[in-house]
Amino acid sequence: MSLADSGDPTALSAALRDRFAERVGEPPKVVGRAPGRVNLIGEHTDYNAGLCLPVALPHATYAAARARDDDRVRVASLQQDDGWEGTLDEAGSATGWAGYAAGVVWALREAGLDVPGVDLVVDSRVPLGAGLSSSAALECAVGAAVAGLLGLDLDDEVRRALVDAGIRAETEVVGAPTGGMDQTVAVLGEAGHALLIDFGPGGGTTQVPLDLAGHTLLVTDTRVSHELTDGGYAARRADCDAAVAALGVTSLREASLEQVATLDDERIRRRATHVVTEIARVTDAVAALEAGDWSEVGRLFDASHTSMRDDFEISCPELDAAVSVAVEAGAAAARMTGGGFGGSSVAVVPDERVDAVVHAIDTAFALEGFRSPVHLRAVPSGGADLV
Repeated sequence: MSLADSGDPTALSAALRDRFAERVGEPPKVVGRAPGRVNLIGEHTDYNAGLCLPVALPHATYAAARARDDDRVRVASLQQDDGWEGTLDEAGSATGWAGYAAGVVWALREAGLDVPGVDLVVDSRVPLGAGLSSSAALECAVGAAVAGLLGLDLDDEVRRALVDAGIRAETEVVGAPTGGMDQTVAVLGEAGHALLIDFGPGGGTTQVPLDLAGHTLLVTDTRVSHELTDGGYAARRADCDAAVAALGVTSLREASLEQVATLDDERIRRRATHVVTEIARVTDAVAALEAGDWSEVGRLFDASHTSMRDDFEISCPELDAAVSVAVEAGAAAARMTGGGFGGSSVAVVPDERVDAVVHAIDTAFALEGFRSPVHLRAVPSGGADLV
């Protein structure tokens, strides 16, 4: 069985330092690292002041950086042919993939940090377009690298600043209307834990110990491209906003199912039903995981996937197949994960059934004529750091 390798951080950092020196002519001063993430449960709840439960992946993005003695920002990637170059003042208008990186430079300056001109070269082991937050991994790796150039310790205050900078880069520079879950876990994740994030007023983060007790978190990238700026995500967010306005509440976190049932517009009612029930499922899932109640985790994952497929309408045939086949082949729980419209599924699989589940999904995809999926093991890992 072949699973996508996250690589050794020390070796990947050393290789990137060499590639940086080849491109820039001098070695980097720092290399920042930030992980992708898989969300266990709590989809499209972050921008609705709700709860979510992501895990940081061992698969990460690395950003090598060196300060310049002028105001230029240069961004390059080992995965992309095109890069970006402009001034510090122009960094907030960078386009394409480079907007995620240059946007963080801009956002940190906007936050009052004395950010210099900088050369950046990035390398990633987070699958692109897989719904595993390659964008936030890029943002937060760049943020960690810039913090390193400035000699800042990655303490709680600086980490919160990196989260905020990543969110601003994604929402204001790139224009993806996401809610902040991805950047939060990319910076604050801890090894061996899931991160319970409360986006309600006065909410915060809680580390949830994740004792998988002989189980593997198996992620299946369907290779159906997932793009946050293609309109589907924004349309769902607009539907949620419409529900909030119709109900006269400040967020769907405050709404009950009884209130949601009064909504006249059938589509808006279904969207709100998903959010309200999904927020409740997060709380129940934390309790089930802490108790090691895999049957209940399975029930909650199934209800979450059904809700996303039918009420929020963000699944696709490949995701539905990955989820159903995983359960048939022995997974204790499975659901689609991420923003939807493609991307990945996540399954909780007894260790002895991992090979069988992977084989069953691969076989089903081949029979359906789908692209061959890619699988990875989601070992709960730590957040952004310097390597």
